[in-house]
Amino acid sequence: MASDSLLHVSNAVSLAAINRLLLALAVLVAFWIAAAVALALLRRLGARSEGGRRDVLRLSGRVLYIGLLVVGIVTALGTVGINVGALVASLGLVGFALGFALKDALSNLLAGVMILLYRPFRIGDRIATAGLEGIVAGIDLRYTTLSAEDRRLLLPNSMLFTNSITVYEGTATHVDE
Repeated sequence: MASDSLLHVSNAVSLAAINRLLLALAVLVAFWIAAAVALALLRRLGARSEGGRRDVLRLSGRVLYIGLLVVGIVTALGTVGINVGALVASLGLVGFALGFALKDALSNLLAGVMILLYRPFRIGDRIATAGLEGIVAGIDLRYTTLSAEDRRLLLPNSMLFTNSITVYEGTATHVDE
């Protein structure tokens, strides 16, 4: 009689564990589908956009995809019954450490995103900033390329974002991006 009740309890516990695993798998698949749909939408928007905005949308799509997958994994682990508090705290510390270590690279990247979105100047404009002058040959997420008489200047976007920029009128030979 006692063995029957133990068997019944054991079956109930294993059935509950299987249900939690299936629910966690469903949560993970839902987040994966949401990430894939978001990435596809941002890629489609990027295909319709021009040059710099396409790069920003592509970067946003990758970040959103990875972010949704991480949130989905953490949610699925919590659904299984794993205490994710320490994992979330660890991810926060890792994010802080990476942000601090990559401060300059991230500031150039974010400044590049802002320059590409707000377009204070375009390819073909002649600009001057921080004692440097030239014609804008390219705008990337990390740096902007200026063509001067006999040289190419690669200016970090954070420098362009924090210093004043003079855009000379009437000298633009804009190139479609």
